[in-house]
Amino acid sequence: MKLTPVPARPASKSLQPGSGYAQPFDLLAACHERVQRSLDLLARLNEHCANTGADATAASAAADVLRYFDIAAPLHHQDEELHVFPALEAGGDAVLADLCARLRAEHRQIEQRWQTLRPLLQDLIEGRLDLHPLAAASQAFIDIHRLHLLDENDQVFPAAESRLGLAQQHDMGLEMAGRRGLDLSGSAAPGSR
Repeated sequence: MKLTPVPARPASKSLQPGSGYAQPFDLLAACHERVQRSLDLLARLNEHCANTGADATAASAAADVLRYFDIAAPLHHQDEELHVFPALEAGGDAVLADLCARLRAEHRQIEQRWQTLRPLLQDLIEGRLDLHPLAAASQAFIDIHRLHLLDENDQVFPAAESRLGLAQQHDMGLEMAGRRGLDLSGSAAPGSR
């Protein structure tokens, strides 16, 4: 079994047409692809541990999962909660507002499940492994993402993108970049040239 790490995507240093931060909904969708790859890696990690134990390959995969969900995932949740959900909640559609409320609550549940899973992955990296708690915590973490990602991809992102104009999306991209330590403030807003 091969435990391939999640490849890092280089950050764009400019907000140009077609770049990640110029197309924030494309960037959000790409983040979901990385979430899914990290969840797939977590599932393969558990299978590997059940078959082989906690070896160097397992420790490396656990470190990749830790890195992604410690750093990138919280930023992604902030992006959604600061930009995407408010656009829908302000739109007057009760169904979408209720969906956003559920997704916000799921973010808190994901964070709680991560706080259970994280020390187990750390234990694996440090050579201590108890398969049952790791497998159970991993499965709970994977399970909560299934419907969550589908609802955001299929309903929330398209609806929010249709409600936000180009200038709002530009500002959203700047703020998303800023949360990641990139200063793209010199980029011109759409239609300002």
